[in-house]
Amino acid sequence: MNQNPHWKQLIWNWASIIFGNALYSLTVALFLEPAGLITGGATGIALAIGRSTGLSVSGLLFFINLAMLVWGWVVLGRAFALNTLASSVLSPAFLALFEGMANGRVLTEDIFLCTVFAGLGIGVSLGIVIRSGASTGGLDIPPLVLNKWFKLPVSATMLAFDIMVLLMQAVFSPMPQVLYGIVMVLIHTIVMDKMLMMGASRTEVKIISSQSDAICAAILEQLDRGVTILHGEGGYTHESSAVLLSIVSNRELPRLEKLAHSIDPTCFLIVSHVTEVSGRGFSMDKDYL
Repeated sequence: MNQNPHWKQLIWNWASIIFGNALYSLTVALFLEPAGLITGGATGIALAIGRSTGLSVSGLLFFINLAMLVWGWVVLGRAFALNTLASSVLSPAFLALFEGMANGRVLTEDIFLCTVFAGLGIGVSLGIVIRSGASTGGLDIPPLVLNKWFKLPVSATMLAFDIMVLLMQAVFSPMPQVLYGIVMVLIHTIVMDKMLMMGASRTEVKIISSQSDAICAAILEQLDRGVTILHGEGGYTHESSAVLLSIVSNRELPRLEKLAHSIDPTCFLIVSHVTEVSGRGFSMDKDYL
């Protein structure tokens, strides 16, 4: 069996993890630190301690990630620790590199621009890392540990940790930085959510027609998309009818609609947007018989 697709995917995932961590660290060095913005997670703790003590933020981030990694290894197992190792090491390493390259130089002193670009950069970078199947480490680990020990909801404990980190930084930060930091967190949360959904959304189309066989053949031949034939019954007439179910990309939807209406102008179409599709023709290569 040819393993090339597996290795290509593995290489792509590692490249994405490295790039995502590099982008995250670059964003912190160029926008987050110079503007004095607050943020959540391990980076927020490192920034808070660094601003109050003058210690290196990248060094603090490394030790926090390392401590969380060891805790995760002990409680959650070796497999989990290995999956989070990359980000736990790469993020502080890249941050130290970019801090040294910046050498105190500031790209912009406009706090609004720093807020916007910090939110965009962190959101995109976290989205890339998570889409690659990796964990960002740091404060992602304590909620998982508490869930295993006490069955506490991960989302609730993660939110609680982020709130505590934000409040800790608020003590040492001027109010404008605190407010802008909250806006930045909202921006990166929205951007990360969009990144996680990017490329995954598809359109589900159901077609009810007296010429279902012809429409099915046309979809298979002209759009090269699969079709599932469901068996339905009219609620009023109780006549049996075929219901065609097909998943297409958003670009292919207009072609499918024109194709169906050209064969049967009176066909009934139901169009729904789905958030993710996996399987042959989407997350896997097509298999032609």
